[in-house]
Amino acid sequence: MRRAHWVVLMALLGATWASFAFLSLDLGQLASLEALGQMWRYVAAFFPPDLSRPYLARVGVGTLETLAISATGTALAAVLGLLLAVPAAGRFGPLPRAAARLLLNFLRSIPELVWAALMVIAAGPFAGTLALAWHTAGVIGRLFAETLENAPQEPAQALQLTGGRAPLAFLYGTMPNVVPQLVAYSLYRWEINIRMAAILGVVGAGGLGQLLYVSLSLFQQPQALTVIIAMLLLVALVDGASAWLRQRLAG
Repeated sequence: MRRAHWVVLMALLGATWASFAFLSLDLGQLASLEALGQMWRYVAAFFPPDLSRPYLARVGVGTLETLAISATGTALAAVLGLLLAVPAAGRFGPLPRAAARLLLNFLRSIPELVWAALMVIAAGPFAGTLALAWHTAGVIGRLFAETLENAPQEPAQALQLTGGRAPLAFLYGTMPNVVPQLVAYSLYRWEINIRMAAILGVVGAGGLGQLLYVSLSLFQQPQALTVIIAMLLLVALVDGASAWLRQRLAG
């Protein structure tokens, strides 16, 4: 290894040690026999999962609710992100470009949990959907803008030279080249939003996350394990379907 590599490694180790010291974390206490025993008893309390028919029905409803929240939030975010991506890509000049990029930065700088906490009071049952929509719009709006910036300009310019108006040249000359990439970005964010929608229930946004929060709050570990298994199955299913769709689009 070069000397610079050793310097970086020592700096990282020093920063890690300083972090443990600053946070007063005692790894020895965490790895003690008493702590390990408590962790084992807590984990063992989750088994076996609650597979009773009434609770499985509740989990099924929560799964559908989580799926609906994530899909609706992603769809709204894709529409809003595309509307902001057009000016953010510089299609209307430098001032709208700066304003659109500032708005996109603002939307994605606030985490979904914070958006959900704000939306619970204002929007009630739609809090999870709006929280995902606002944050995701900031993320994919920036990706959409970069895609439009890197798109080839020749087809749109050719249409304009033949007498086509700028909006129609953009619609028929630029969009066909970028739509597969925009859809792929949206599908990828949908995968992430599935996981996030399950977490948003902690702040009362509904779905599997709310069932998990209630179960853990009441120390009903078998029911919590059932919800966790449902989350894993849902994420695996959506990941597989999204990957298959992205491959078809790429092909």
